[in-house]
Amino acid sequence: MIPAAQPARRPLVLASSSRYRKTLLARLGLRFVAASPEVDETPRPGERGTTLATRLALAKAAALALDHPEALVIGSDQIASLDERLIGKPGSRDAAIAQLAAAAGRDVLFETAVCVLDAASGRIESRVVSTTVGFRALERSEIEAYVELEPAFDCAGAFKAEALGIALCRRIDSPDPTALIGLPLIALCELLAVFGESPLSPGQ
Repeated sequence: MIPAAQPARRPLVLASSSRYRKTLLARLGLRFVAASPEVDETPRPGERGTTLATRLALAKAAALALDHPEALVIGSDQIASLDERLIGKPGSRDAAIAQLAAAAGRDVLFETAVCVLDAASGRIESRVVSTTVGFRALERSEIEAYVELEPAFDCAGAFKAEALGIALCRRIDSPDPTALIGLPLIALCELLAVFGESPLSPGQ
């Protein structure tokens, strides 16, 4: 059960409009506001997943810092890659089927960056959590059935491990199960503690 939200000692801002990240952050029981930052997410030439995810997480937080000068701003981004080739959100049925067909029987690396920016001081702390998803050798019929039942067109990799997409997997290796969903809460709690914030502190 998600704990009832309590006011944090400092304002918290989630630099994201993602419903997945908002649901994850709500687990901590901290009061926060969410806003969508304007950030160009185009990869730079030769940019790899870890670098891109970190850069975008920082850019998202920085984009909202001026509007929330007293807040701790949380930025996050996730990049998926197969054989070091970046995989974006499919956006359509055909693209989702193609992504899952390419991943069948193989490993896909998901790199999820999270940062906390103290808008008052400009201090930034960040982490990257890596998750390897091993997909089963999938039949075309299984892929098409999954896409019909759970069209995860807004998810990198075209599946939701927290839902029916788990049936596509043979293993998931990660130090934090929330990272794959989009916001690594273990790392985030560590970052918030650096700034004196914790969902377990008295008065939170």
